[in-house]
Amino acid sequence: MLNPLHPLKNRLLAELARAEFHRLTPFLELISLAHHDVLYQADGKMVYAYFPVTATISIDYLLEDGGTSEISRIGNEGMLGVSLFMGGGRSVGRAAVQSAGYAYRLSSARLMEEFYRKGPLLRLLLRYTQARLIQVSQLAACNTHHTTKQRLCRYLLQMLDRSSSNEMVVTQEEIGAIIGVRREGVTDAARWLQQLGLISWRRGHVEIHSRTGLLEHVCECYDIVRHVTSNLLPELTPARATINSAWRTSGALPPFHFDADERHVAPSHEEDDNDGRQGELLFS
Repeated sequence: MLNPLHPLKNRLLAELARAEFHRLTPFLELISLAHHDVLYQADGKMVYAYFPVTATISIDYLLEDGGTSEISRIGNEGMLGVSLFMGGGRSVGRAAVQSAGYAYRLSSARLMEEFYRKGPLLRLLLRYTQARLIQVSQLAACNTHHTTKQRLCRYLLQMLDRSSSNEMVVTQEEIGAIIGVRREGVTDAARWLQQLGLISWRRGHVEIHSRTGLLEHVCECYDIVRHVTSNLLPELTPARATINSAWRTSGALPPFHFDADERHVAPSHEEDDNDGRQGELLFS
């Protein structure tokens, strides 16, 4: 069974060809991200690209009155750092952790070195960028034309797609900022979903009971984004992930270990055969 924190749990890393995968893995660093951690400030310099495996990251536009509006959200289907290879190298908004978990980070210099090889990674990242642009466009249309109930269903389904659990920690204020409504609107929509038995909600915590039920009430935006993403970045099935893991890592890389209480995951040097390289984080 594939380690839940394996790089192949990120769909972009899983799509890499063998050569690109082996070139990048010695430079991937597994880190723990807490809820509300800020990875980039608006217009901040981007030092790293992030590839989530269990965390979810939100890119927010900051308003003059102190409010926020979500531009896009990134989970294990993608990466944070598109601006690095699209020019500028600065964040278009504030990037903050929406759901705590783990991600791999890669220095911007190493990512660009691989990008300028003009090989499979360049084409993969451009496909992902197209998917992100469609996601942002559809989000804008959804927040303009669809009801709060539909938008809440879309948000919950998208979070469910990026999570291994049917529970999530999030406040109604945070969801209101994401789907573009006041907190009272989220409260009413959440109460309606609870009455239908689709979710249960207590302060700062929501549990989803029926994915099928949410699908019956969501707008078309959810399926559009999911369909486009699947076309550009095919789904990674468990069987395919296991096969990819075998041919990419067979006998090539030493194991890693981590302490659940540590924010930074340390490499294991008990069987270190990585030619004396220090500070590299590898995986089993």
